[in-house]
Amino acid sequence: MSSADLLLHPVRLRIVKTFLGDRALTTAQIAAELNDVPTPSLYRHIATLTRAGVLQVVAERQGRGSVEKTYALRLLAARLQPDEIDSMSLEDHTQAFMAYIAGLLGDFDRYLAHDPAPGHDGADYRVGALWLTDAEYADFLTDLTALLQSRLANKPTKNRRRRVAYHVLLPAPEH
Repeated sequence: MSSADLLLHPVRLRIVKTFLGDRALTTAQIAAELNDVPTPSLYRHIATLTRAGVLQVVAERQGRGSVEKTYALRLLAARLQPDEIDSMSLEDHTQAFMAYIAGLLGDFDRYLAHDPAPGHDGADYRVGALWLTDAEYADFLTDLTALLQSRLANKPTKNRRRRVAYHVLLPAPEH
């Protein structure tokens, strides 16, 4: 199975996203966050991601006749690899982007279902344009990566709320 087929499945993509923010989770914790996914389906997709090396078991605990496993995300395995991206057709890129956008729309719908007054908690969406040379764009990406990296190092605390960042950077078509 290609990385795209593995990662862009709607349920598997949601499972992967539950781990963002350097989280280690049990299947029960994942099920609590994805409570609209049937349990047998959730177990099947977790097993698929584990066999593929996207998730790894980081702890096991014996309890009541079964073993409870705690999983963590292998971040480098949870992305499309450059050679696979290079070999994708335009249609493949369109399908991948549609899966990305569908995931974003689903996340936003679930957010609205739990927070009918969006925005007061910092949720935001907007579009803007930057006029940049290729060198300035490279510097911008370096600066953005540095800013994000410093925040990605934050560990969970009772005062921190996990926030998922989406970003899309598209060059405007040349005339």
